[in-house]
Amino acid sequence: MEENIKENKMGVMPVKKLVIDMSLPIMISMLVQALYNVVDSIFVSMLGEAGAAIATVLGQCVAACIGLYLNVHYNTELHFSLKRVMRPAGAIIAEIYAIGIPSILMMAIGSVMTYCMDLILIAFSSTATAVFGVYFKLQSFFFMPIFGLNNGLIPMLAYNFGARKRKRIDETFAFAFKLAVVIMLIGTAVFEIFPEKLLQMFNASDDMLRIGVPALRIIAIHFVIAAVDIVMGGGFQAFAMSIYSFFISLGRQLVVLIPVAWLLAKTGNVNNVWWCFLIAEFASFLMSTTFFRKLYRERIKPLAA
Repeated sequence: MEENIKENKMGVMPVKKLVIDMSLPIMISMLVQALYNVVDSIFVSMLGEAGAAIATVLGQCVAACIGLYLNVHYNTELHFSLKRVMRPAGAIIAEIYAIGIPSILMMAIGSVMTYCMDLILIAFSSTATAVFGVYFKLQSFFFMPIFGLNNGLIPMLAYNFGARKRKRIDETFAFAFKLAVVIMLIGTAVFEIFPEKLLQMFNASDDMLRIGVPALRIIAIHFVIAAVDIVMGGGFQAFAMSIYSFFISLGRQLVVLIPVAWLLAKTGNVNNVWWCFLIAEFASFLMSTTFFRKLYRERIKPLAA
């Protein structure tokens, strides 16, 4: 009976409402975490370096509590039980990690990328590395909703793939692409129009404004392309092809971005370095569209039969 109710809900409710309902709790918890990443500047000013660590841990804890609350109260498909939690099933754990390991590696790649970018930028000044750090905090406000959307998108696509409902898959992708692009267009507009205001949230010095204003405006150009890439990455995970996401992330953040940033740094102008984000994202877009066409041809198109 419960399965019939779930199938009826997933099969009858509009795609837009389902995607938003499944994504909203994740979006909210991620946005709270992003807010704490900005607040950590206050902790730093009060407590020094320890303040940044405290703010980060608090952000994670608050986001986790909000996510748990939203799931318990609004996600009727989940039923939490300590007995279930304390009885792990090896087969299920293996399936989870088979899909999740590429995501874990992608997170690790991001840390390596950040370290390498800091090494490249420190050659110019410590302010350049500070601008890079500030950018990562600010971009969270627009990338986190996209990641939340992505996490709501994956079960929608996987369910409809199992139910062999190609039309619903197409509708889900279409809505996700449109929503992601709209969010990132807003993000691009904010970065292009108000870069000074954004940097002043971190008590930016004149030197930081001189480096940071063009940096934010240049980097923001790639936001819309990144949104499309993230949604396609969600498709790879939904159809158990997350290895594609790993290769794309590896190519974008290490194989392309770091070497390009290093070469642009050789020009002696720090403003040129920021273009590496657009170049790397464009390379990622080419890889993503190639894999996405393969996925659609092999997994989705046959569903028409």
